[in-house]
Amino acid sequence: QVQLVESGGGLVQAGGSLRLSCAASGRTYSSYPMGWFRQAPGKEREFVAAINWSGGSTYYADSVKGRFTISRDNAKNTVYLQMNSLKPEDTAVYYCEARNYDSDDTPRGAAEYDDWGQGTQVTVSS
Repeated sequence: QVQLVESGGGLVQAGGSLRLSCAASGRTYSSYPMGWFRQAPGKEREFVAAINWSGGSTYYADSVKGRFTISRDNAKNTVYLQMNSLKPEDTAVYYCEARNYDSDDTPRGAAEYDDWGQGTQVTVSS
């Protein structure tokens, strides 16, 4: 059974940091791109960050550029999202998504991924 399990969310004050993890099981994602998305209440799921299979290329939404860092450890089948200088507008459920086939591109659209987790809540208080 394929599973992507996010962890590391929580409540933090503005300006604080969190590190999200997404541990995969049931499939090895080391050759596939992965991404982080978020969804706030009443809003559509939006792109946060993505990383290619090797970790050599990363992409960020303008709203998080310079504050968030995506990385991966293929030996652990895990992708991370380091979030610094958090703002109240970063409050959302954060989802890990992954493609399950080789691709040269690293998608920024949630619908372009094949597998996803249940999400982890991040709440930033002002």
